[in-house]
Amino acid sequence: MTAASPPIDTVMRTLSDPTRRAIYERIVAGSEASVRSLTEFAGVSQPAVSQHLKALLDARLVLGRKEGRNTFYRADPNGLQPLAAWMEEHRRFWDASFDRLDDYLRELQRKKDQP
Repeated sequence: MTAASPPIDTVMRTLSDPTRRAIYERIVAGSEASVRSLTEFAGVSQPAVSQHLKALLDARLVLGRKEGRNTFYRADPNGLQPLAAWMEEHRRFWDASFDRLDDYLRELQRKKDQP
């Protein structure tokens, strides 16, 4: 995890809200999104969208860029790093567990096949 990465709990908690996750996915799907476009998409009030964006900013999942009175948001490419690292750790654990199970089952079969 890089120094700029938030704790995994923050990322998971932030993305656990369905509306916030939908807003994040909308931002990820495009290059940038304005508060106005996100409000139209989300079907919630502008203050609610702003609160969701603040949470996404605090979790370092998005970055904001001011242009006049508007702010445009884009996904931070490093934002999901804590989650990706956590998932990779668990993938390795389960791969090793299934490899051990496979070895054990082969050994049982070998013993069964012996006269």
